[in-house]
Amino acid sequence: MRVLEDLGFYCVDNLPVALAESVMRLATTRDPRLAGVALGIDARERLFFPQWPRVFNDLEREGFRPEVLFLDASDEVLVRRYSESRRPHPMAESGASVADGIRRERLALAEMRERANRVIDTSALTVHELREVVTAAVLGSASGSAMTMALVSFGYKYGIPVGMDLVLDVRFLPNPFFVPALRPLDAMDERVRTYVMNQPEARRFIDEIVRLLSFLLPLYRREGKSYLTIGLGCTGGRHRAPTLAMELARRLGLEGVTVQVRHNDIAR
Repeated sequence: MRVLEDLGFYCVDNLPVALAESVMRLATTRDPRLAGVALGIDARERLFFPQWPRVFNDLEREGFRPEVLFLDASDEVLVRRYSESRRPHPMAESGASVADGIRRERLALAEMRERANRVIDTSALTVHELREVVTAAVLGSASGSAMTMALVSFGYKYGIPVGMDLVLDVRFLPNPFFVPALRPLDAMDERVRTYVMNQPEARRFIDEIVRLLSFLLPLYRREGKSYLTIGLGCTGGRHRAPTLAMELARRLGLEGVTVQVRHNDIAR
């Protein structure tokens, strides 16, 4: 919400969803120059929350264009965050565990997540990285034409991150993990990157993906998509996937595509 406020949005956190239309009318009437209105909504607001599909439909009939940025994280990370904060989960019944509360929350939010314009997985993001992701998503959507892309490397042994639009499996390449001199290193080391990119299949893979995206991106833009998240996964997320993510970002940058790169599991 602070990021959106910095971008010129009028922000209201924890608003009863039934009041959304009134806030929209009031804010836009008072200052038509606003970049937009941002409403923080979650399932804690049990009394009015189930009304959100009707409220969204009413907003669309009134000429507003509601967009949903849905923040998600893995169950493991959510449990850890609640443990660190020492606060009970707001949807956990008396005596129930945090995990039970998370399951109930996921069920309550399933339809909203499905409707979301953008799902952001915060599991491996710092607050600074989250600021960059939210800013890129909002500015890309506002421009109506710019396509911002996120390349996320990960390890399959830790699971596929949520919110991926496309997932590319790069485990077909020889694994530097089995080279004793490279095993303790990661893709931030030039020796690992050289080993991976010296494979003819790696160079061919990059060429083919760039060719595929040159076909897909104009079609995504035509359908109004402003943010695309592509996951690249190898076994542990330390060698092959991060190397190819960085090389793909470099190549796409030469094509004029704005690219962010995140490595979910490189430090594990």
